[in-house]
Amino acid sequence: MKSSSAMVLLVGSLAASLLAGATALAQGPHVMAPLKDAQWGPAPPMLPAGAQIAVLAGDPTKTGPYTVRLKFPANFTIPAHSHPTNEHVTVVSGDLFLGMGNVVDKSTATPLGVGGFGLLPAGMNHFAFTRQETTVVLFGQGPVEFKYVNPADDPRNARGTTGSK
Repeated sequence: MKSSSAMVLLVGSLAASLLAGATALAQGPHVMAPLKDAQWGPAPPMLPAGAQIAVLAGDPTKTGPYTVRLKFPANFTIPAHSHPTNEHVTVVSGDLFLGMGNVVDKSTATPLGVGGFGLLPAGMNHFAFTRQETTVVLFGQGPVEFKYVNPADDPRNARGTTGSK
């Protein structure tokens, strides 16, 4: 009886160790990213010109979780658009104004100051703008895609917006 119990305990411990190791491998490397070390570059062309991006984790162009910092200049506007996945936004500097709807209506936007959070559900049309330089941390599931309500607002089109209004 003792050897049978010992064997179950040994097999259980071995299985737990293997599972813990597999979980650690599946999680990937740790990330520590002080703001002062951010590697800023131009945001993808789906955003109006002037935005900057620093990728923190994952790859927003591929399937899977990602986290990025986005920096917007003062008086920057992202016209009404939606995404195929949820978008989670936290303001880390400045003020981001978020609104829901098919057009930019600044009178209906909610100001989110430092520490403010927004969850923008998949498929929901929304817009954003700033009045001062603003940095946000955005995370979600990739690949990231923008579907502008008005195709003329899409900066990937030759007649798209400039980002400042």
